[in-house]
Amino acid sequence: MSLAEAFLWPGTKVCEKLGVDPQGEAALIRWMVNTLVYLVASLIFVWIFVV
Repeated sequence: MSLAEAFLWPGTKVCEKLGVDPQGEAALIRWMVNTLVYLVASLIFVWIFVV
């Protein structure tokens, strides 16, 4: 598994669960899921360690 695949893993798993191809038109779904996952993780990090 490459580093890029590791970063895209949450969105890829959601696409597989929905039964759509994460490499095709569902790439936007994968992008949205990854954005939300990493946004929440980043905000938690900031709230815990910076504030």
